[in-house]
Amino acid sequence: MAYNLKHAERIRVELQDIPFVEKKMFGGVGFLIVGNMACSVHKEGMIVRVDPEKHTKLLQKPHTSPFDITGRPMNGWLIVEPEGCKTSKQLSTWVKEGVDFALTLPPK
Repeated sequence: MAYNLKHAERIRVELQDIPFVEKKMFGGVGFLIVGNMACSVHKEGMIVRVDPEKHTKLLQKPHTSPFDITGRPMNGWLIVEPEGCKTSKQLSTWVKEGVDFALTLPPK
């Protein structure tokens, strides 16, 4: 299944003031900050990389689930279903979570 191109463009707009690189990953397109993935378009929703300390709390938000494509969920990685990133405010909140965490990691 292809990823949502309009959703990718919405993320690009959110990142317009931040240097980022796009990379095909997880069947979609990932947005990397200093070489670390912040978020990715995944089918119609998105993957967000978050602070592992916040992982459990963020999973309590509507339309989220653990990121698990290998049979082993990864701590600090979430799937946000399309309903959870439909509005500009929702999308902005999730992109910020990913960017904030990516900026804490050493550059790659």
